[in-house]
Amino acid sequence: MLTSEQKKIFVEEGFVKVSAVIPPTRVREALQAINHSIGHVGKTGADPERYRVNAFCAELRHAPVLTDIFDRPPLLSLVESLLGTGNVLPVSEVQIAPRFPLPIGEEAPPLEGHLDAAGTGTNGGALGTYRRDFTVIAVVYLVDVPGLNCGNFTAWPRSHRETRDYFRQVPHDILSRDMNPPIPVSGSPVMITGHAGDVILAHHLLRHEGGPNLSPHVRHAVISRISHRQAAVIDKQAYTDMWREWEGIAAYTAALS
Repeated sequence: MLTSEQKKIFVEEGFVKVSAVIPPTRVREALQAINHSIGHVGKTGADPERYRVNAFCAELRHAPVLTDIFDRPPLLSLVESLLGTGNVLPVSEVQIAPRFPLPIGEEAPPLEGHLDAAGTGTNGGALGTYRRDFTVIAVVYLVDVPGLNCGNFTAWPRSHRETRDYFRQVPHDILSRDMNPPIPVSGSPVMITGHAGDVILAHHLLRHEGGPNLSPHVRHAVISRISHRQAAVIDKQAYTDMWREWEGIAAYTAALS
């Protein structure tokens, strides 16, 4: 379970990192399955025409060695402490998300960030559409991410509230035309370091991205977008009513408009 302090951090910043959540045995098994797939199946599942990012180890997306990481304690207990006990739907799939090193001498591109919403025609959503089909992003590091520019999950602190405020002024259907609408963001991005087994939980309105990897090592992580049991009913109302699905932290959000 998240502590009171961790819940406060999540409400304020839009994300929280929790150390040493996933047992080493489970981390090792997941990493072995992923590396076997990359080496023997191919990073696009032997189908080079598929969308590259979401195609890594496609045959593992529903494998228990990965889905159990999210569907069982201790990670499930962390998510329930945000959404409320019994409110978390089983994950539909896991994204295998290695960040490979850039070529030697290549500079890191600028950080831009995005929201997971807009369909591109190649990411599972049709071009010109958008969806709000999850509540919380859960990222699990499978290797140590010891410094900056190591492929870190990167977040813009407090941008979840700025996104909500923006959509109270601009209709959220702008996401059908732009994955990165011009939402004013006041803070600087934070590259989150950590160790194998650490978990990052982020609000669905938080601006984020996978950062560049200038290290010599592959950054291995698995990601799932987890839904509250009423997410399909609440749907896009959550763009402006941002705490409606977060019963577990209602004591911290009740006074927030």
